[in-house]
Amino acid sequence: MTELTELTAVRLLDGYRKGEWSPVEATRAALERAEAIQPEVNAFVRLTAEEALEQARESQERWRRGEPRGLLDGVPVTVKDILLQRGTPTLRGSRAVDPAGRWDEDAPSVARLREHGAVFIGKTTTPEFGWKGVTDSPLSGITRNPCDPSRTAGGSSGGSAAAVALGAGPLSLGTDGGGSVRIPASFCGIFALKPTYGRVPLYPASAFGTLAHVGPMTRDAADAALLMDVIGHPDSRDWSALTAPAGPCTDALAGGVRGLRVAYSPSLGGQVAVQPAVARAVRRAVERLADLGAYVTETDPDLTDPVEAFHTLWFSGAARVTQHLGPHQRELLDPGLREICARGARYSALDYLAAVDVRMDLGRRMGRFHDTYDLLVTPTMPLTAFEAGAEVPKGSGHRRWTGWTPFTYPFNMTQQPAASVPVGADADGLPIGLQLVAARHRDDLVLRAAHALYGAGVASAGRPTPAGS
Repeated sequence: MTELTELTAVRLLDGYRKGEWSPVEATRAALERAEAIQPEVNAFVRLTAEEALEQARESQERWRRGEPRGLLDGVPVTVKDILLQRGTPTLRGSRAVDPAGRWDEDAPSVARLREHGAVFIGKTTTPEFGWKGVTDSPLSGITRNPCDPSRTAGGSSGGSAAAVALGAGPLSLGTDGGGSVRIPASFCGIFALKPTYGRVPLYPASAFGTLAHVGPMTRDAADAALLMDVIGHPDSRDWSALTAPAGPCTDALAGGVRGLRVAYSPSLGGQVAVQPAVARAVRRAVERLADLGAYVTETDPDLTDPVEAFHTLWFSGAARVTQHLGPHQRELLDPGLREICARGARYSALDYLAAVDVRMDLGRRMGRFHDTYDLLVTPTMPLTAFEAGAEVPKGSGHRRWTGWTPFTYPFNMTQQPAASVPVGADADGLPIGLQLVAARHRDDLVLRAAHALYGAGVASAGRPTPAGS
């Protein structure tokens, strides 16, 4: 029988229609996989097996009647433990959050999944309040890389990336404020999209403001487009949500890259030191885009590293999200989070507005850049996954996680759509990601180009093989 945990959501749904397998079979397989990987990888805060199987049985009956509820009826999904899910505590990776809350509301993206019949199998791990680019917390411990458990899965959506990579559901909802779906996607060998800001509504509003995006983490670009067709619609609880899209994201996949103007920036003008294996894999993928008909130019966008402005925005947000905590609760926090909160609390309103000025100028520069180029291609990460349990690679000299993520957070500041596509592995079998960036509101171009790379065999939806197996 087909290994159900190997299948994309698109393929699962096709099998439901044809009667090849059922939502109950797929859900049981995903739950068994989740339970099997949990002791070593630690991708989950909690599994909701009883609820998931009940949802799967209801879905199975709808399929039997030929009346599926929506686009994802019966597909096993996971949700990062930052997003509200009705009936399940959302602890945000923190011992300072009381699990005995009411938990009676879904976040907008979760509500859309429920309306379309998705099966919720569990909540995935996050660092405390999603504050850093790796996934460990005092609440749930360390989440490890599916290819080598001695390495990090990345973050802050590391649990979602590991779950998808190892077959514990083909779809997951992550959040991205500075790279948090793209970093773990690159490290774990899956696809992830940070949509244009506001395309996927967010409620409650993030303390990190308009840096924060909700995005799909999936086996491939086609699954991400399908998931976007479910979650990418306005919700009245998010005042900054965009209007409904002009058409389905899935319709954009077939366009290919022929004639697209692609800017390839291997190191942002020499500002980033990129590991040789990463540079080679990304360059090979870019050459394949040219083979597929894209007009590729090696050039760099007009930007300098905005990390200090990003820190002002990010650390201020962290201070805000923990502002209500008393002294005892603060002692429970991740020590690194306490540090950045203390720094964030010292910024003035003028400091914050100066950072906003940097952000607006960066957005202007990228807007002009995309007058000339449809897509920007960079490595997602300049390195492959490093040791688990560390915020920064040993011996790197970096103080904070932003030191090793220079390709990701600028595009949170500009609110542009950006995706990570798996395009190979290094000599240790650790995945390498390529980043695709487009102008605001051109998520369709990102998905088209990513889908073309999958179609050309450059990107793979196969499950990674753990090192040494």
